[in-house]
Amino acid sequence: MASSPSPAALLSLTVNGEPRRAAPGSVADLVRSLELEPTKVAVERNGEIVPRSTLADVAIAEGDVLEIVHFVGGGQDDDTWSVAGRTFRSRLIVGTGKYKDFAQNAAAVEASGAEIVTVAVRRVNVSDPKAPMLTDYIDPKKITYLPNTAGCFTAEDAIRTLRLAREAGGWDLVKLEVLGEAKTLYPNMVETIRATEVLAKEGFLPMVYCTDDPIAAKQLEDAGAVAVMPLGAPIGSGLGIQNRVTIRLIVEGAKVPVLVDAGVGTASDAAVAMELGCDGVLMNTAIAEAKDPLLMARAMKLSVEAGRAAYLAGRMGTRKYADPSSPLAGLI
Repeated sequence: MASSPSPAALLSLTVNGEPRRAAPGSVADLVRSLELEPTKVAVERNGEIVPRSTLADVAIAEGDVLEIVHFVGGGQDDDTWSVAGRTFRSRLIVGTGKYKDFAQNAAAVEASGAEIVTVAVRRVNVSDPKAPMLTDYIDPKKITYLPNTAGCFTAEDAIRTLRLAREAGGWDLVKLEVLGEAKTLYPNMVETIRATEVLAKEGFLPMVYCTDDPIAAKQLEDAGAVAVMPLGAPIGSGLGIQNRVTIRLIVEGAKVPVLVDAGVGTASDAAVAMELGCDGVLMNTAIAEAKDPLLMARAMKLSVEAGRAAYLAGRMGTRKYADPSSPLAGLI
């Protein structure tokens, strides 16, 4: 049985700002002694980054100052969500329409903390092939692009659009919407389900915009939707969540992520969606048409986080009558 090193043999170090004594060895040995996994941390030694591949080769020495860090998210450290095997921390998805220019759009995405943006598939301007494109401002290697079928009114048009999107960028995770008519922009669920079945068979991973109908949501799931996205209110209306009961029923019955899509107008609407247990919220107009889009993007980020925290906390029960916060016994 190996004996522990004598106190005299221990090295005096500073680790993350605190003095610590450690046995001689490598940086990797030190990390393991702290019950951490070397492959999951980054280490700075005396002001210089130690490449992860060399942690086992670099020896610690008397007086070393080390910083050991790892990645955490805001709020719940492990509170991520996944769709089709892809994991995200931000539960806010942002659209890319209606902004005054691409630069403002990119700044709003950054302020929102969103990791996914929806993008419409449109014809290239062949008369000006050097005109700025969204990819010049929002890097698809850093932000997940979610091609959508905005403006499609038949299953065939939506399927054709997404086939082109996959050819253009290799995307298989897509957002499907098939609209019923131009006035309400409500989804045509018969065409939507038909398109979902075809796309799923072709290897697409469709996240699907739908009515706030628990039955239709389940039919979409059975047809191959990897997420269902019930509307909170008509697209671009800003009316907020109109049917909390049906959204909640969809959440309770779904085995895939549920995200409210359309109708959010302000931060409290996003918080309500999250308090109902939704996995996320998608919005465009609420940010793009705000008087200060960047400030609203920040507000939406915070509201989604607050609503999620409230859902996880479990709200108090509602009562018909008052219930005093302070006990009445012993009242003077």
